[in-house]
Amino acid sequence: MELMYSSTRNQNEKVTASQAILKGLANDGGLFVPDAIPALDVSMEELAKMSYQETAYAVMKQFLTDFTEEELKTCIERAYDSKFDTTEIAPLVEAQGAYYLELFHGSTIAFKDMALSILPHLLITSARKNNVKNEIVILTATSGDTGKAALAGFAEVEGTKIIVFYPKNGVSPIQEKQMVTQKGANTHVVGIYGNFDQAQSGVKAMFSNPALKEELDKAGYQFSSANSINIGRLVPQIVYYVYAYAKLYANGVIGKDEKINVVVPTGNFGNILAAYYAKNMGLPIGKLICASNENKVLYDFFETGEYDKNREFILTNSPSMDILISSNLERLIYRIAGNDAAKNAELMKSLSTIGKYEITSEMKENLKDFYGNYTSEAETQAVIKDIYEDTGYVIDTHTAVAAGVYKKYKEVSGDTETKTVIASTASPFKFTRSVMNAIDAKYDSWEDFELVDELSKIGNVMVPNAIEEIRNAPVLHNTVCEVDEMEKVVKEFLSK
Repeated sequence: MELMYSSTRNQNEKVTASQAILKGLANDGGLFVPDAIPALDVSMEELAKMSYQETAYAVMKQFLTDFTEEELKTCIERAYDSKFDTTEIAPLVEAQGAYYLELFHGSTIAFKDMALSILPHLLITSARKNNVKNEIVILTATSGDTGKAALAGFAEVEGTKIIVFYPKNGVSPIQEKQMVTQKGANTHVVGIYGNFDQAQSGVKAMFSNPALKEELDKAGYQFSSANSINIGRLVPQIVYYVYAYAKLYANGVIGKDEKINVVVPTGNFGNILAAYYAKNMGLPIGKLICASNENKVLYDFFETGEYDKNREFILTNSPSMDILISSNLERLIYRIAGNDAAKNAELMKSLSTIGKYEITSEMKENLKDFYGNYTSEAETQAVIKDIYEDTGYVIDTHTAVAAGVYKKYKEVSGDTETKTVIASTASPFKFTRSVMNAIDAKYDSWEDFELVDELSKIGNVMVPNAIEEIRNAPVLHNTVCEVDEMEKVVKEFLSK
């Protein structure tokens, strides 16, 4: 049976999976959600024997029901290939009693590769299925990782152009260099004088601008998104939670139907929402532990039921989580409101007009699957140092936020026995300065690539190819603009 998708703000807007992937955002500004969460239809015994690619098909076929078996399997084969530096794609590493799910073995060494390796293939297939003649313009905002992963995925993909906006002073030096050295005539990278939330709001405004849409259509273009607001980004992320559980089961770490906890360092809420969807598919997940940095808008929400973005925006050493508007939370709000699009639209209107909203006590009851907390900058550094000195395992700042919150969860709940998977969302090589300074303050004066080589030595790991590639790469993108100039920059690039 075909699974349809509705807007979180208008249940009457129904589309197929391929149409939802093509559009990215609904006409009313809402996000596309499946009308039901499908159940896993293969046993854990079968999943335990599957490769990552086979697991991806078993999960994704349930959501992308208007794709043929051949179409979906082709997309999966092209995505999860030799660009990953391990055949496992997402290996598990045990350290201090937790299982770190390493999601950074793709071409840009961050978890976004897991979904952005397949999104271009899903998008081009969707365009073919829906007889789209326009060139597709991927328009996206990034807090650091989505941008490079999307650029790498879409570079030189026929029939597409990609424009990435990032906060000029809000990403790590390595993240910025990865983006501004990106090759490809169809790629454009733009720094803005502002923060990620402003970049994301600017992108959303362009998506929901009917006059701009008409102007682009006449010029032979249409927008789509590579952000986690695109359902084609979210569905592939469900896969690695299923894969991790199946591997723990296959290795005898957990028994049949034994519950695990999942800890996710969280910014835009897409990665933890994917774990929530996996749980609702029938995967035995106990607690979904939502880890924030000092921009703790999500922690405050889980504590109080009020989402309030009216606060200081803090630049931290985990920049991919420096977010005050967690876009994907809307999908959860819609669900805990009983799939009430009108109620969700009312709350989202409140967020856009006064910067906050409050959920009902009934809705708060539906959040029992979640636990939220945060770690300070000092605590994050201490976690990196402690794990390295205790085990020799080096983690990045975002993963350290998750590990710090997991420690707090155990102390508060007393739940020390449940096997726990921590989503390790980026390679420590992506944040070498922050990571190395946490291990020893003596590294503060070292150059960026000196730190890279030292990290390789002390962590006993090879320097990833993604870092070697940018060591001497020339800067190809140097456009910087004000927030209110974003639309102008897009038009200029498309008119070339």
